[in-house]
Amino acid sequence: MKILFIGGTGIISTAISKKLLENGEHELYIINRGNRNDVLPEGFKTITCDINDEADAARKLEGLEFDVVADFIAFVPAQLERDYRLFSGKTKQFIFISSASAYQKPLSDYKITESTPLANPYWQYSRDKIACEDYLLKIYRENGFPITIVRPSHTYDERSIPLGVHGKIGSWSVAKRMLEGKSVIIHGDGTSLWAMTHNSDFAEGFIGLMGNIHAIGESVHITTDEMITWNQAYSAIANALGVELKPYYVASEFLAKCSDYDFTGGLVGDKANSVVFDNSKLKRLVPGFTAKVRYDQGVRKTIQNILANKEFQKEDPEFDSWCDRVIEILDKAALEIKG
Repeated sequence: MKILFIGGTGIISTAISKKLLENGEHELYIINRGNRNDVLPEGFKTITCDINDEADAARKLEGLEFDVVADFIAFVPAQLERDYRLFSGKTKQFIFISSASAYQKPLSDYKITESTPLANPYWQYSRDKIACEDYLLKIYRENGFPITIVRPSHTYDERSIPLGVHGKIGSWSVAKRMLEGKSVIIHGDGTSLWAMTHNSDFAEGFIGLMGNIHAIGESVHITTDEMITWNQAYSAIANALGVELKPYYVASEFLAKCSDYDFTGGLVGDKANSVVFDNSKLKRLVPGFTAKVRYDQGVRKTIQNILANKEFQKEDPEFDSWCDRVIEILDKAALEIKG
């Protein structure tokens, strides 16, 4: 297949790009600014430009047609309107990466299927993704534009530890607190269920949807079948670090109120909710698909890579101090109330 990725070097898209290049059967084009293309092996064709500069992108795409175009960096409908202008009549399949956070919050049923309503009053990011999906379905119904909508949940790779509560700079500060014997904040009581999918597993499902005639006009989420509690997730991280986990539980609503971190969207509108994904639709479309990387095994490799590479150990003293302050204030309040 002749494939174009818009983006191509993020957590999700890097794994897909690598698998396609390793396979060697496809002609892969990547259009981006070229800042991170060194994370990919050789073999792809580069179109260097800012996709948001539509006129420049149109010039550089002139004369090209594709079997599959996938946009990994579209977040608002205007960006998809641009994509439609650029690729209408020039691709057999257009794949949009939406988000599983778009599913109804709070859920009316604990098990999530693709027919679960889309409604998230807590997170603008999710509402924008819903609006994107609405636009694509409209042009599919009215104009026959061959769309496929993919909804990832929490997908991770070897560069960042997947967590519920962390700062703006990343997750290393939480691992560092564990290594220093400090308490780490876990939202709620740590018992809600969550799914964390390794990007290599996501890539297998995604590639199975590419060029798949049965995926046209469909929305599909790609997640692991493994559901774990946040307590299990943090315990696996502590075990991989070789330290004792010292959890400090704080209500998600409180965390959202006492910081400028996006915990209203990221927690109240997403990770604070128990999710159980039904991947039956994906497995019908991609026979034989199953996620193979168990979370404790995947996160161990992630931590080994981060410990071996200083570039992933980004300090965040502001978040570290904020955690200390939250814990100190809540402990003091508990003592005062107790009398």
